[in-house]
Amino acid sequence: MMAPLTVAGAARLREELENLKSVKRPAVINAIAEARAHGDLKENAEYHAAREQQGFIEGRIQELEYALSHAQLIDVATITAGTRVVFGATVDLADSDTGDEVTYKIVGDLESDIKQRLISISSPMARAMIGKHEGDSITIEAPGGNREFDIIAVRYVV
Repeated sequence: MMAPLTVAGAARLREELENLKSVKRPAVINAIAEARAHGDLKENAEYHAAREQQGFIEGRIQELEYALSHAQLIDVATITAGTRVVFGATVDLADSDTGDEVTYKIVGDLESDIKQRLISISSPMARAMIGKHEGDSITIEAPGGNREFDIIAVRYVV
């Protein structure tokens, strides 16, 4: 199955992939070579740390290459869903109890980043919003109990 990915998200992932291949991978290879030069590898902490980091980098490279080659790229600028919430929407919400407002953009799983207010299409919050319109209310099952939000605005910005 092809996972949805915004064009901007794919560009960020390609940037990360390029950095891993051209900067981080060569740096860890140098660190391994330097640690090997210190002799006995059994008790060489730098060597083991560098090998562990190499495994992480190689795993992330494989994950990104797979995701990018199997992604369904969606250009948010071409979406014409109006006030209906679909993948790629930027949604302004207001907490029904407190009135606090928050904005989220619905993106693919790999590009989600809660600090940037990018939420995954498969998250409970996004699933509750999909198909709804401006003016609708949604209920989210949170660990502290149900929370209700009003959808104030829906827009499609890159």
